[in-house]
Amino acid sequence: MPLTETAARLRTLWHEIAAAARAVTPSTGAPELNGRQTQRLREELRACLEERGGEIAARARAAQAGRLYLSLNAEGRQRFLRTVASFDVDRERIDDLTAQMREAADPEQRRRLEILLRHALEPPRLHLLRRFNSLPEGVKFLVDLRADLIDLAGDDSELRALERDVKELLASWFDVGFLELRRITWESPAALLERLANYEAVHEVRGWPDIKNRLDADRRCFAFFHPLMPAEPLIFIEVALVDELSGEIAALLDQRAPLGMAVAASHAIFYSISNCQRGLVGISFGNALIKRVVDELSSELRSLKTFSTLSPIPGFRAWLEHADEKAAGNGSPHTLRAMLAKRSWHRDPEATEALREPLMRLCAHYLLEERRAGTSRALDPVAHFHLSNGAQVERINWLGDLSPRGMRESAGMLVNYLYRLDQIDENHQAYAERGEIAASNAVKRLCKR
Repeated sequence: MPLTETAARLRTLWHEIAAAARAVTPSTGAPELNGRQTQRLREELRACLEERGGEIAARARAAQAGRLYLSLNAEGRQRFLRTVASFDVDRERIDDLTAQMREAADPEQRRRLEILLRHALEPPRLHLLRRFNSLPEGVKFLVDLRADLIDLAGDDSELRALERDVKELLASWFDVGFLELRRITWESPAALLERLANYEAVHEVRGWPDIKNRLDADRRCFAFFHPLMPAEPLIFIEVALVDELSGEIAALLDQRAPLGMAVAASHAIFYSISNCQRGLVGISFGNALIKRVVDELSSELRSLKTFSTLSPIPGFRAWLEHADEKAAGNGSPHTLRAMLAKRSWHRDPEATEALREPLMRLCAHYLLEERRAGTSRALDPVAHFHLSNGAQVERINWLGDLSPRGMRESAGMLVNYLYRLDQIDENHQAYAERGEIAASNAVKRLCKR
């Protein structure tokens, strides 16, 4: 997420620290950050690194730098980030220490050189970034700063290197062992519920009644939080507690459906998993989240026997556009694409009858056989996520999602990934080591047609 959403809160929280900074460094007050102001920024960042004036002055400079960054436009932020990125390692120093190590014969001298080399290999910009860790909302600031870096870096090698540094720093701070699992309910703060609605990435939330329905007695919602971002969910999962394996998302989201009895439910259906912080892309929490939620639900509801997803197939339509004759089998890709291009084809009984068999077969082929180029991992990103976690492809559901997005991305189909608790480790190992995808007999038969 861009920094604009947290800018006001950060400015307020840093006000007192930044007030001290004004005695150290005046604000540039420039949204574009011209050359002269960039040079002044570089001098102040160097002073921050050297702790001129002591620890309090260094924190003040960091806070002022953060407030400056929040005031800049996209061009100014790019210049700011490039300035931070320029605080790189001293390569001559690294070469010199490496040469000394090669010549060192005394073990104690070699150990001292190793310590010096380890220190030299860490770019000074990491020390600048860590300065924000001790500031109010400083971790959130860095999470959002990485989101900006992802958008702004492009082919800029310096910014890409800085983005990798920020990612590694965040990965060390966001180890799953530090995260707190919380259940979200209708009684949770309204601001948190609004964030969940905004972050929902799978099935759009349509107002407060929809939120309430997703948090009702026969539903569960869990999220991971970090101690330094207590009001900001990192990732959340929505669960329906039902009596059978669900194949249609509309039924799960139907606000008029009768309330089920959670204590008697036999199936837990994970129907939406959403990452909330763009700045944490590439730092995985989903695997740990699913396992923790399964443990929580198993402890709470002894009647639960089946844990499954109801998942989209976001890459299927895009792949189908380029499917060749071999994959299509008896159905011409050109003919299939022409039929799918017709608006509301799913409301035409003749079209749905003609498309059902070839599309189901192609979908099974796509999920079980198609791989990302040069790897053994499933081409579909959602499939790869659940297969990596030890699930199996259980069932493909014809026209399970008739939303515009579901039709556009998945040709209306959904898939159940089943988590058999006694097979998770075996499935994970087979997929991770050999690229073998666990699937039900029904899906395998579809793929062989």
